[in-house]
Amino acid sequence: MSSGAADLRQRKKQNCTESDKMAPEERNKENSKLGRSPKYLLIQRFAKLFFGCLAAVTSGMMYAVYLSTYHERKFWFSSRQELEREITFQGDSAIYYSFYKELLKAPSFERGVYELTHNNKTISLKTINAVQQMTLYPELIASVLYQASGSEEVIEPVYFYIGIVFGLQGIYVTALFVTSWVMSGTWLAGMLTVAWFIINRTDTTRIDYSIPSRENWALPYFACQVAALTGYLKKNLNCSAEKFCYLLVNASTYTFMMMWEYSHYLLFVQAVSLFLLDSFALAQTEKVHEVYRIYLFSVIVGYLLQFENSALLVSPLLSLVVALMLSKSLQMFIPHKENGHLLKFIEVKLGLNTTKNFTMNWLLCQESLQAPSQDFFLRLTQSSLLPFYILVLIICLFSVTQVIFRRICGEPLKEAVKLEDGRIGERPEIVYHVIHTILLGCLAMCLEGMKYLWTPYVCMLAAFGVCSPELWMTLFKWLRLKAVHPILLALILSMAVPTIIGFSLWKEFFPRIMTELTELQEFYDPDTVELMTWIKRQAPVAAVFAGSPQLMGVIKLCTGWMVSSLPLYNDDDLLKRNENIYQIYSKRSAEDIYKILTSYKANFLVIEDSICNEVGPVRGCRVKDLLDIANGHVVCEEGDNYAYSKYGRFCHEIKMNYSPYVNYFTRVYWNRSYFVYRINTVISFQS
Repeated sequence: MSSGAADLRQRKKQNCTESDKMAPEERNKENSKLGRSPKYLLIQRFAKLFFGCLAAVTSGMMYAVYLSTYHERKFWFSSRQELEREITFQGDSAIYYSFYKELLKAPSFERGVYELTHNNKTISLKTINAVQQMTLYPELIASVLYQASGSEEVIEPVYFYIGIVFGLQGIYVTALFVTSWVMSGTWLAGMLTVAWFIINRTDTTRIDYSIPSRENWALPYFACQVAALTGYLKKNLNCSAEKFCYLLVNASTYTFMMMWEYSHYLLFVQAVSLFLLDSFALAQTEKVHEVYRIYLFSVIVGYLLQFENSALLVSPLLSLVVALMLSKSLQMFIPHKENGHLLKFIEVKLGLNTTKNFTMNWLLCQESLQAPSQDFFLRLTQSSLLPFYILVLIICLFSVTQVIFRRICGEPLKEAVKLEDGRIGERPEIVYHVIHTILLGCLAMCLEGMKYLWTPYVCMLAAFGVCSPELWMTLFKWLRLKAVHPILLALILSMAVPTIIGFSLWKEFFPRIMTELTELQEFYDPDTVELMTWIKRQAPVAAVFAGSPQLMGVIKLCTGWMVSSLPLYNDDDLLKRNENIYQIYSKRSAEDIYKILTSYKANFLVIEDSICNEVGPVRGCRVKDLLDIANGHVVCEEGDNYAYSKYGRFCHEIKMNYSPYVNYFTRVYWNRSYFVYRINTVISFQS
C-alpha cells in the first residue's frame, strides 16, 4: 500500500507535463486510426461542451423561475401588504430577514454593521454581536448588492432578497448537473439529476417554507465545491483544468464556511470521505492534502472574520485535519461548549443516556431530528430514484472492493481506465462520491433533517450511474456476456435507460408540477396580522414582549419591538431564556411566572392558544408535557404517567380572570389565537 501511495505521488508530479506535452504526432496518429481529423474532434468537443453548459445553465434558470412562480402561487405574494408578506417568514427565518431590513434602514452600511455587531435593541437586557451569533453574512451581502446596484427604485427589498435565494437554488441544481456530467461524460446525466431533484423537491430542499434559512444560502456553494472537487480528483487532468478546479474548491469552501454556522460539520464528513479515499491509495495523496490545506485556510479565515468564533477552532473538521497532518489538536486549550452539547444530544439520541432537561427533550422531539418516516422512502421509490441509486451503489461498492483487494495484493492502479476494462472503482472521484453518499445516508437514516443533504447527491449519483457506459461495462464484465458485444450493449443502455426513465418521469410527474404552478393556494393568517397591527398601534415603543421564541421572531420582524427571547439554539443564555419563558405553559404559580418575566424586563406577555391547547401527534412531545417532565410534575407508576401539581396550568388559569392572576397580569388584547397581557408594574392584590 505504501509503494502504491508513492507511485501515485510520483504520477502527480508527472501528470501535468505528460498530458500537456504529449507529442502532437502521437495524438494525430491516434485520431487517424479512428478516421477523424484533429479539427473535427476539436469541433465535436466544443459543441459537446457548449450544449452541455447551455443545458446546465438553462436548467438552473428554469428551476429558479419555477421556485419564484410556485412561491407566488402559494402565498399570493404580489397582492399582499408588506405585513402579510413578512408573516410568511416564520421562526428563525423571520429573525434573519428582520436584520436585512435593519441594514437597509441604517443611514450607512458601516453604521448598520456596527449596530448589528453591538445590538441591544433585539433581546432585552442583552447586547449581542448578531453577525457572529446568527451568521448574518448573507444579509450583509444582500443589502450591499441591493444598495450598490441601485435597485431601490426598481424592486422592493423583499423581492430582491428572495430573488437572490432563488437564484442560488438555480446555481445549486446547475452544480449538481455539472457534477453528474463530469462523472458520466454525458450531460444527459445532468438532465436526469435535475429532473429527480425537482420531482423529489419535498425531500431535497426546504426552500418552500424557510427561504432565509442558512442552508438555503450555503448549500449551493457546497454543491459548487463538490463539483470542483470531482473534477480535481480526476486522473490525467491537464494543468489548466486542475488549477481552475483547485481555485474553485478554495473559493467555494471558504464561502460555504462563512454562510452557515454548521458548515464545518458537513466538511468534516467530506474530510472523512477523503481520508478513506487516501487510506486505500485510490487517489493522489498530494491532491487530498491540498484539500486539507484548503480546509485549514477556510477555518482560520472564518475564525477571524466571524469575530474569533471559537466553535470553528474546536470543530471536528479542524481536529481531524490537524491530526491527519500531524499537528497538535486545539481542543486541548480552547474551551467551548458546542461540542459538549452535541455529545450529550448524541448520547440521548442513541439511548445511551436519559435526561429530563426541557431543551434537550424539545430538540429531540423536533421532526427534523427524528428518524425518517416510511413515506420518505416511498416517495423516493415512486419516482424510481431509490431503486436505481441502490443498483448504482452496489455496483460501485463491489468494484471498489475489487480494487482495494488488488491494491492489497500489490497490483498497481492503471494509469488510465478504459471503457473495455470495466473498472469503475478505480476512478477516485467515483470512489469519493460513493463514500460521501454512504456517510450522509447513515446520518439521514438517524435524522430526517439530514435528508436535505443526502437526497440531492442520491439524485446525482443515480443519474451518473444509469448514464455511465463504464458502470454498465463493469456489470457486464462480472456477468461475462458473450452473446452480445459488452461495449456496444453498455453504450446502448447508457442512452436507452435514462431516456426511458426520463419519459416515464415526464408522463407521471410533469402534469403534477404544472398543476402546482397553475393552482392558486391560500396562505392567510388573519389572527397574526391583527396581533401585529395591534402591537404597532397600541404598544409603547419601548415595550418588551415575551412569549414563545417562534412568535417572538415574527414580532421582531413585523413590528421592530424588543423581545425577551429568539428561536436560536447556539447560545446557552438564549436556551435558558427560552426554557424559562416557556414556563407560561407549565403548572407554575402566577407569582413564579411574574418573577421570571420581570427578570427579563418584559412588559407584555403573549399566550398562544395553539400551544396551550396543543394536541400533538406524539404524546410526550408537546411543550406542556416536556415542561411537566422537566419540572417534576409527572409521576410514573406502572408504566403510566400522572400529572401532579398544586397549581393549574398557567396559560389556562390566567384566562379565568381571578386572583391572584389578575393581580399580576391585565388582559389588553385577544383574538381566536392570541391573548396579550400587560405585566403589571404595581401589583394590586384583589380578593
